Amino acid sequence: MNALVATNRNFKLAARLLGLDSKLEKSLLIPFREIKVECTIPKDDGTLASYVGFRVQHDNARGPMKGGIRYHPEVDPDEVNALAQLMTWKTAVANIPYGGAKGGIGCNPGDLSISELERLTRVFTQKIHDLVGVHTDVPAPDMGTNAQTMAWILDEYSKFHGYSPAVVTGKPIDLGGSLGRDAATGRGVLFGTEALLNEYGKSIAGQRFVIQGFGNVGSWAAQLISEQGGKIVAVSDITGAIKNSKGINISNLLKHVKETRGVKGFSGADSIDPDSILVEDCDILVPAALGGVINRDNAKDVKAKFIIEAANHPTDPEADEILAKKGVVILPDIYANSGGVTVSYFEWVQNIQGFMWDEERVNAELKTYMTKGFKDVKEMCNTHNCDLRMGAFTLGVNRVARATVLRGWEA
Repeated sequence: MNALVATNRNFKLAARLLGLDSKLEKSLLIPFREIKVECTIPKDDGTLASYVGFRVQHDNARGPMKGGIRYHPEVDPDEVNALAQLMTWKTAVANIPYGGAKGGIGCNPGDLSISELERLTRVFTQKIHDLVGVHTDVPAPDMGTNAQTMAWILDEYSKFHGYSPAVVTGKPIDLGGSLGRDAATGRGVLFGTEALLNEYGKSIAGQRFVIQGFGNVGSWAAQLISEQGGKIVAVSDITGAIKNSKGINISNLLKHVKETRGVKGFSGADSIDPDSILVEDCDILVPAALGGVINRDNAKDVKAKFIIEAANHPTDPEADEILAKKGVVILPDIYANSGGVTVSYFEWVQNIQGFMWDEERVNAELKTYMTKGFKDVKEMCNTHNCDLRMGAFTLGVNRVARATVLRGWEA
């Protein structure tokens, strides 16, 4: 099931639980604006190349729209729509004053030189500069983009509008980026997991974790969880999968990954079939890679008691039902991985104030938001007698619906 179908399904279930009227429900689903632009650049060899850039701005009832920009060859309009909508609910669950957006350029960043990427980013910014802005739509990095991409956007945007560091987040520290942003999603995963385990009278220490995906989110989550005494028994990434039932030494693994660009061949663990990572024996499974990885084919074999969705949409709705029957508790993506967008909000706040925080403050504020967020989700679960995913969706949808009605926008 693709991301858009699943997101719409969750939205409709939440709208039904909340008793929203059908006109309001319909207007909440329709994107505010979809932008598509042609970006033509000279390549290094002098030939011209054209790429399609786009931005879906889903909702701005609660504040400026917020969401990543990805550079990827298969940019599927349905997926981008789903991700923009997901950002609307995610920012509402986190209770930060944003709506949702998503965008990018259909290109393969690996095939482009640094100077070609810079030209492409600047042309894209020239095309959309009057449709984004500090109080309109604030982009951030996503797949295939990074802090350098944000620096180019900031510079190009500032040529038209004056120096505006708050127009993008995820910037380099030297240009107004926030301390703690790099680890934020992984740290949010830690705080969310702590809040969930707390409900069951457990703590991170002594729990056995399996982490699928060892990019930014997976590696930070692994590091922070092991610092809290969690035992990481298996890890995988695109190069392969490794297992050590006594627990993997994460600081040694991080060194190995830095040297060899992957977990494969790490001496402190045995190599296993990457397809078996999700069904390894553990207490807590953390999918931190791609969407749709837990599906009806493998859900019945999942041995974890808790699943923490660090990736976007890792569990298919069919798998949700199978896992619910088994009594597996799922901490949903729109709450579990909201640490990144929350610290992006802190970055934007610091830029607007022109006053930067130290890292301790960033992390302490993040913990406050994640802990309160879990309490709010749990309250919705109790009110509507539903699981955590529906608790989070009803919380997010309800906040956006209330803002929409208060602003006099309902149809």
